[in-house]
Amino acid sequence: MTEHLLSLLTFLPLVGMIVVLFLPRDNGPLLKGCTLVVTLIVFLASLPLAFNDVFKTSAEMQYVEFVKWINIGDYFQMNYFVGIDGISLWLVMLTTFIMPIAVLSTWNAVDKNIKGFMALSLMLETAMLGAFISLDLFLFYIFWELMLIPMYFMIGIWGGKNRIYAAVKFFIYTAVGSLLMLVAIIYIYYHAVQSGINIDGFSILDFYNMSMEPELQTLLFLAFALSFAIKVPMFPVHTWLADAHTEAPTAGSVILAAILLKMGTYGYVRFAIPLFPEATQQFLPYLALLAVIGIIYGALVAMMQEDVKKLVAYSSVSHLGFVMLGIFALNIQGLAGGMLQMINHGISTGALFLIVGFIYERRHTRAIADFGGLAKVMPVFATVFMIITFSSIGLPGTNGFVGEFLILMGAFASELRWFAVFATTGVIFAAVYMLWMFQRVMFGKVTNPANEKLDDLSMREMALMLPLLLFVFWIGIYPNVFLEKMNPSLENLIKQSTSKQHVAVVEVEQPSLLTLNK
Repeated sequence: MTEHLLSLLTFLPLVGMIVVLFLPRDNGPLLKGCTLVVTLIVFLASLPLAFNDVFKTSAEMQYVEFVKWINIGDYFQMNYFVGIDGISLWLVMLTTFIMPIAVLSTWNAVDKNIKGFMALSLMLETAMLGAFISLDLFLFYIFWELMLIPMYFMIGIWGGKNRIYAAVKFFIYTAVGSLLMLVAIIYIYYHAVQSGINIDGFSILDFYNMSMEPELQTLLFLAFALSFAIKVPMFPVHTWLADAHTEAPTAGSVILAAILLKMGTYGYVRFAIPLFPEATQQFLPYLALLAVIGIIYGALVAMMQEDVKKLVAYSSVSHLGFVMLGIFALNIQGLAGGMLQMINHGISTGALFLIVGFIYERRHTRAIADFGGLAKVMPVFATVFMIITFSSIGLPGTNGFVGEFLILMGAFASELRWFAVFATTGVIFAAVYMLWMFQRVMFGKVTNPANEKLDDLSMREMALMLPLLLFVFWIGIYPNVFLEKMNPSLENLIKQSTSKQHVAVVEVEQPSLLTLNK
């Protein structure tokens, strides 16, 4: 069972989807209950991954499975090749952790075509897990594309009044970037075969050791980088995000914010940087600049929003800008902070979308001006909302502080010092827009008598929030549990990228590039 644990985790939701499709269409509680049980089983089955001590001391891939899948002589070979290391471990765990919470949030929110929504949720979990564990580039692309289908229908069928526009915009943006990445994947394989390099299918471990000319690296890196930038999303290819989040149902917004957006940041760490280290260094200042612009721009736009869900959506642009800045620092502090902040963002922003869903179910409006005085009638809700708000702005003692501190420290210790200085303004702006929004919703003037008759959080809603609150404080107080498992893999990534730059420098005889390794 241990040898095939990753496959079990990945395809068990797909088996659950098949079961759901055979259940009665009009029995909503049964459909939701079955889906919840499947996602809980997947989460419980994933727990051994996090408690395997080998991740503390080794950067090697663990739980590796390799099966020859498609073989056409010497022309084409594709394998089922999966495994995880410290980079992908916590993203797999985040996925299995968030999915039961997302499903439980649908109890009162999804009341039409429940069977379809539950089936798509399970399909989406398979696609997300498959993307995180794939060590074959073509297999990764298959799971990457599969993610688009369920999310497109979640937004387009169960979304708000502008759901079709938002769904089509989401699909077009992500599909265009994906096609560029597909062309780059095919060309990498073709280049390896034509160069006589001994490769085993589309294995990224083989491609890591492959040298390329700087010009070729530049073109391939741009294809990968644009695809991942759209998924993050980075400025200026971020415009699809606010529409998708605003129109998506609560569960869709939680999954999109907590997991799907991490596909872009993960793509840079797993693929773009180690495959194309010279091109990464070439575009590093420009990417860092876009990250800082995203931090400040996202915060300023969030500050001006009157729709609380749009405010949270634009805050994602700002927070993920911090993640990208940490990744582009290319040192252990920045990368560790960036990876940890991916998890933090999934927890904090996922919780914020749940909170928005709670008040929308009660008032059927998301306009900040329609609220006010909720703290008097919903004290438990106000307490939970306050903790998550502090987490989002990075208050010391919460998870957000640890990630942002490591990112800024890593950026300041690298050649991105001035970028780090400007990025700190995003921390200030985050406090402004989050606390201002919290003040207006919780303590502002009561604008509608309906606000004085709202029910506080139910037991089901508390069950949704308690696990998230636990991780807010766990990561904030003792983050080493999470950092120690990812550090060896991140150190290996830095070492591998640096050594490849030395090799490339010797081959193209450009000694000036040696300065890039400082």
